[in-house]
Amino acid sequence: ERCFRGTTSRVGGINFDTLFAESLQRHQLGFPERSTESSSELPNPGDIHWRSGGDTHMWDPISITNLQVAAQTNSQDAYWAFAKHANEVATKKATLRGLLTFNESLTPAVAIEEVESAADIVKRFCTGAMSLGSISSESHETLAIAMNRLGGKSNTGEGGEDPTRFTPMADGDSKRSAIKQVASGRFGVTIWYLANADEIQIKIVQGAKPGEGGELPGDKVDDYIAKIRHSTPGVGLISPPPHHDIYSIEDMAQLIHDLKNANRDARISVKLGSEIGVGTIAAGVTKAKADHLVIAGHDGGTGASPLTSIKHAGLPWELGLAETHQTLVMNNLRSRVVLQTDGQIKTGRDVVIAALLGAEEFGFATAPLVTLGCIMMRKCHLNTCPVGIATQDPELRAKFAGKPESVVNYFFMLAEEVRQIMSQLGFTRLQDMIGQTQYLDSEQAVAHWKSKGLDLSGILQKAPIIYEGTEIYCTQSQDHGLDAALDNTLIALAQPALETGAKVQIEHEILNINRVVGTMLSHEVAKATLGNMLPDDTISIRLHGSAGQSVGAFLAKGITIEIEGDANDFVGKGLSGGKLVIYPPKEATFAAEDNILLGNVVLYGATSGEAYFRGIAAERFCVRNSGATAVVEGVGDHGCEYMTGGTVVILGKTGRNFGAGMSGGVAYVLDTQGDFHRQCNLETFELERLSPADEDDVRILIEKHQRLTGSTVAARLLKDWESEKQSLIKVMPSDYKRVLEAQKALLKTSNIG
Repeated sequence: ERCFRGTTSRVGGINFDTLFAESLQRHQLGFPERSTESSSELPNPGDIHWRSGGDTHMWDPISITNLQVAAQTNSQDAYWAFAKHANEVATKKATLRGLLTFNESLTPAVAIEEVESAADIVKRFCTGAMSLGSISSESHETLAIAMNRLGGKSNTGEGGEDPTRFTPMADGDSKRSAIKQVASGRFGVTIWYLANADEIQIKIVQGAKPGEGGELPGDKVDDYIAKIRHSTPGVGLISPPPHHDIYSIEDMAQLIHDLKNANRDARISVKLGSEIGVGTIAAGVTKAKADHLVIAGHDGGTGASPLTSIKHAGLPWELGLAETHQTLVMNNLRSRVVLQTDGQIKTGRDVVIAALLGAEEFGFATAPLVTLGCIMMRKCHLNTCPVGIATQDPELRAKFAGKPESVVNYFFMLAEEVRQIMSQLGFTRLQDMIGQTQYLDSEQAVAHWKSKGLDLSGILQKAPIIYEGTEIYCTQSQDHGLDAALDNTLIALAQPALETGAKVQIEHEILNINRVVGTMLSHEVAKATLGNMLPDDTISIRLHGSAGQSVGAFLAKGITIEIEGDANDFVGKGLSGGKLVIYPPKEATFAAEDNILLGNVVLYGATSGEAYFRGIAAERFCVRNSGATAVVEGVGDHGCEYMTGGTVVILGKTGRNFGAGMSGGVAYVLDTQGDFHRQCNLETFELERLSPADEDDVRILIEKHQRLTGSTVAARLLKDWESEKQSLIKVMPSDYKRVLEAQKALLKTSNIG
């Protein structure tokens, strides 16, 4: 009550006596009783980098050396040396699970031959969401090959994936990542990307930096990375802290539904951070129809985490996992969802403790990178990784020596450690261990003077079963309600186009209960064409009425959706080459340019395609647009935030904070009142007059807008173009302009040469 009011601790903690003792220790270091020459300089405590005699690090030279020898030579002796050091030294000093022991007295041991095979156990393993861009393509692909050999899953991270990797290699291996991540930046998220997933993961939180978005420095955005992410080479990329299409649990349910429509065969995962109250959040996400949950611990490694977050953000996965499992069981929800955890899991002991606390699957990131050569230089963000893992520098990437076999060897040896512990505890199947916390003991929690105030009983509490028939692990699939989707009708009507590429015209009514229209059809187009899509306007769909949420989400090239009516939130989310045309009913008597036609978050994360809207869009229009072309007649607050590509023409007023974080693409705004500059966030872009080339481009778009929507605003502008064009303002991102000018200078120099 005296300190940190409102802050909760599930495990107790230190008191003033402990703080006093620590303060005395620090004072003694700074002002020793006996002064010597060597004491004139304070020792480096090794807070971030490991230092001999400094703070304990879970990844120290002994751990790294032993693991690399074990993985690269398939040495059991080296692995056991690694596991012994990790379990008995580093983990005990740095983690809650290090304070736990196994209770082997409850059931008799079983013969190791009776225990589930290592080949089955490794199928529960996943590698972490490290993006292509944060790490090199060589290391990213090596992880994918290794996990595909194992039958586990690798994760793309939030940077997209090269479509060439979707095709199996000639030798039978595959570079395709089974888990496709969808994060707040939506980098590289297209319908073809989603269609090639076994699991689609919505990253809400990263355990190492909860509440913060990712950042990729411009030095790491080379031509290849920019192509995958639909951005500009040399320009840094920022992921927004929130998903701009998730501001409530209902929005979460909508995104889950959107992604399930994009790939009916993929399970939809949601990644949450370990925090107080995560169990309640997990229960809501499960009710929102997630198939899979990840609880990410604070020890997760990332090169994109600020120093403050590395040390002070997030909670151990032990806390979040236990709370989530207990809450889901108590509410009879555990049977609907698979539960995974991650955050410096690296030994079989870690895996068994995670299973006993409620996890069915297990994520690894740092350890697999160590097997590939990572030496923990902690230069990930500087593009100077000396072993070619966390860099895009061609010379450094050439030093990468990692092999898939190293990752495979490591996971099989780890699985054998799991089997040994299972044998000692009397379990023959890993599934039977899930949630059996009675096999854990916390007596060692008082073995250290700083841990005397800890109370781990909350973690070790057996999940209460209130409802008869409650399961303690996933036993059933979620019902996503896809059978009732309008797209089932559209797919049937579009069969000629899907089978032979013939043009198809469809006309249908639409109601606001018809959500995610066009997305399942887009999946079918992507699969039928192997990602090549169809020519523009091959499938033309004309709808009448009020469209529900997410109409045209991830709409594929070749599909045109025209709506005479209006639409709700999330129109054209992730637009993937399709075309959207929306205008009010032709018999409407109101002025379209003065009325809201579309809801919030239109064209969020669009990568390509066109959109023409006769009317005003609400807030967060074209957030993270990276390639679509759009014309609209007014927008609300936060328009074009974090935009990295594409072209936006706004023939009306804008709300506040226009263009915040915008680093690419171009916007043109009709500023008849001369006050647009007051609505802008001018930190990242400049306002310019249109060049003759700009005038031609904008006029073509306005003409098309008028032709498709019947816009009176567009007609008025075109009628007196020479005068009206003077009111158009060009929004030019500073970084984008710098890169274009550098490219022009380089081209000029090469032409002279």
